[in-house]
Amino acid sequence: MPQKYNQVRAMLAISKASLKAIFRSPSSVAFGFGFPIVFILVFGFIGGGGTTVRIALKNSGDSSNAFIRNMLQSQIIKVVDAGDSSAIRADLEKGRIAAVLSIDSTTSPMGFTQYKIHTQTSSAAGDKYPILKMALSQAIQSAEDKKVPPQYRLLAVDELPLIPGRKYAMIDFILPGMLGFSLMNAAIFGVAFLFFSLRQQLVLKRFYATPIGKKYIVLGEGISRVAFQLITAVVIILFGRFFFNFTLVHGLVTFIEMIVLSLFGLIVFMGFGFAISSIAKSESTIPPFVNLITLPQFLLGGTFFSTDVFPAWLQKICDILPIKQLNDALRNVAFEGAHLTDCGKQLGILTLWGIIIYAVAFKVFKWE
Repeated sequence: MPQKYNQVRAMLAISKASLKAIFRSPSSVAFGFGFPIVFILVFGFIGGGGTTVRIALKNSGDSSNAFIRNMLQSQIIKVVDAGDSSAIRADLEKGRIAAVLSIDSTTSPMGFTQYKIHTQTSSAAGDKYPILKMALSQAIQSAEDKKVPPQYRLLAVDELPLIPGRKYAMIDFILPGMLGFSLMNAAIFGVAFLFFSLRQQLVLKRFYATPIGKKYIVLGEGISRVAFQLITAVVIILFGRFFFNFTLVHGLVTFIEMIVLSLFGLIVFMGFGFAISSIAKSESTIPPFVNLITLPQFLLGGTFFSTDVFPAWLQKICDILPIKQLNDALRNVAFEGAHLTDCGKQLGILTLWGIIIYAVAFKVFKWE
């Protein structure tokens, strides 16, 4: 009696052969490993800094104060919701905000009501707090230049004791963004070119002459792509950790959770590649299709700078992009100490994108 054909073994054989082919391709290795590491080196040596700082007002009524209104006109300050006291402290410790501001009033010897502003920051704010102090000084000078009435003059700036927190370096922002973009770019480009080439060169047609099922062909090629990109993710994270002290809050647990997020993102982004490989009419039309998807996400997905610099209406668009959600989840896990269970919003939006794109890919996918 003839032995039943082992589909799984055949699938793994395809994966092994495809993975070898990827490693033998200089362009795949260069773009998979070299491109992300070059960016990490550049930004790692530059250090950290920014031109926008986020603050919270401890008392929301402070925003009605003339001095505060004057200060908030500065383009480098953004006020966020303060929340409760425990949430404020957590935001300070994790460097999400540069400082918490509050105001109280005193009566001057002349009988005028004057104001005193209190600031509290943490060591996680890095060099964001000096930028805030500069903005405060500018606001004070602006109030004097505009001859604000004495009852609105600032009496003093009182700096409260520093709250300890993790030091936030540029590498902690750049590396997750670079990792997310690398995974997206490689998954979409790789899958799109791979399956278009297999179809054009009649390799898929030759597979039909074998007993292996169609779904195992797709799974075999997909597994090889996932394996290669997960290897690059491991290299990128470890490179950042050992050369630039990239923050992994919970050590090995954080590292594993970042790899799981990378896998999740890869699976979603590969769906775009499957769809493009079937829509493209020729090999030359693949790059425009890929760039149409990846370039807006590269610019708006928070890869190299925070989306807080954008107008509010544009931030809403950024928040629905899959790369933005993957980058946010990677940063939350790596630096803020979140776990996968805390990334429900990001994983939910990524899942929704996955359902939509695979429905499209299933509809348009061609075997010949």
